[in-house]
Amino acid sequence: MHQNIKSSLKEAMMAKDTVKLTVIRGILSAFTNELVSKGKMPQDMLTDDEALTVISREAKKRKDSIQQFEAAGRPELAESEKAELAIIESYLPAQMTQEEIVAYVAKRKAELGITDKAQVVDLIKPVMAELKGKADGKLIKEAVDAALA
Repeated sequence: MHQNIKSSLKEAMMAKDTVKLTVIRGILSAFTNELVSKGKMPQDMLTDDEALTVISREAKKRKDSIQQFEAAGRPELAESEKAELAIIESYLPAQMTQEEIVAYVAKRKAELGITDKAQVVDLIKPVMAELKGKADGKLIKEAVDAALA
């Protein structure tokens, strides 16, 4: 994944796509920061899981910015963030819908034999691990809370 994004940088440069170029440079910068924080050399490569985590974090930042800009009455700034988010999401796997998450949580709840709210950790830990990168953590938490209500 890391190498794929590096090659996308060259494509964006040749296409003179400034928005995509800016986003990809930001992602690569976040990759470098992640490598350094893990005690690795900046020229090393992240694993696909690590890269996915970094890209998900970048997408979450954009979503938060969009929400704040819209709340502040700045739709023009929200639009640029939405354009960046679309590019970032093109590198993420397809996200599950709320209905798919609810169905998955219900299935795992039955498989694990969880019956009350005291066992919330026993349900949320495996579900979060299994759906990492495929579903928003906030939506997973909501589905788990609803399943145990």
